[in-house]
Amino acid sequence: ISQPMRGKTDEEILETREKAIKKAEKQVGEPVEVIDSFFQSAPVGAKPLWFLGKSLELLSSADIAYFAKGWEEARGCKIENTCAVEYGITVIEDYE
Repeated sequence: ISQPMRGKTDEEILETREKAIKKAEKQVGEPVEVIDSFFQSAPVGAKPLWFLGKSLELLSSADIAYFAKGWEEARGCKIENTCAVEYGITVIEDYE
């Protein structure tokens, strides 16, 4: 799940993830296994590029990449989307 995180609390991020999981399962028609890319135990002072690098590493093992509402406005999500498309990973884009 790729989602905007800047300026959001952990609770807001987790709430969005739960909604995304339900939407993805509805669209795919079966339960989905989520690759957890919400790094709550990131190193102190980790920069945005560190998070993006870790997310891309996880993306490499995904069959489907789900992009939550607002993804097209977040630089990391846009990069993840481009990588998923370019490397043939099925993409679901949520605009609602």
